[in-house]
Amino acid sequence: MNIAQYLDSTYLKTPSQSGLSEQETLQKDKDLAKEAIDNGIFAVMIRPNYVSEIKKYILERNSDVVVGTVIGFHEGTYSVDEKLAEAEKAIADGADELDFVINYNAYLKGDLDLVKDEFIKCTQLCLEHHKIAKWIIEIAALTDEQIADLTKSISTWSEEHFPENEWSKIFVKSSTGFYETQDGKPNGATFEGIKIMLDNAGKLPVKAAGGVRTPEDAEKMINMGVKRIGTSSALALIKNQSASEGY
Repeated sequence: MNIAQYLDSTYLKTPSQSGLSEQETLQKDKDLAKEAIDNGIFAVMIRPNYVSEIKKYILERNSDVVVGTVIGFHEGTYSVDEKLAEAEKAIADGADELDFVINYNAYLKGDLDLVKDEFIKCTQLCLEHHKIAKWIIEIAALTDEQIADLTKSISTWSEEHFPENEWSKIFVKSSTGFYETQDGKPNGATFEGIKIMLDNAGKLPVKAAGGVRTPEDAEKMINMGVKRIGTSSALALIKNQSASEGY
């Protein structure tokens, strides 16, 4: 199996989180892009303020590696207007795919109207510009029942508001990789959580993000039905090695 075509090679730490400078972070993103170009990795997933430079870097090398970025990251509590503004800037800078953190805190408080509103408006923006929208639901913050319900809600809203030929551009994604869990609970994709998402996503594609540590895990996720995998260890996975740490 060629798992490289399913991988979003991911680096999402800010300079303050990593201890690197802005220039060092940009270089790390360039190295990630080169690695993707050289190894047939589908996409790089980076912070919004580096999109313009990385898109330029990839185009200068006549590559079709996709540039993805994150919106409302990582808490998801940005207002709808803030998410739209961040998304508009990312699109203008050349992002091909936008991974939004859904306001799962609002969902947990029962404010489904707010969650629905941001989903519709932000997804509409992406589709109008022929971009992919992925919605991170942060499964480690949810019960199994909530994972099923929120995934199903996203599927239902997609069916109600967007034509069927656009559904393949609307993903449900598992995790940010930054959520702090208790008692050693995984904060990324699990087989159990992904199965619940797949069972409730309808015709929407699912992205497993974080926690995919071995080539065998990646292949199992793909065989289950996921269309993309977010990982900070893309090169290790395609070289048939286990990830040592990270997302």
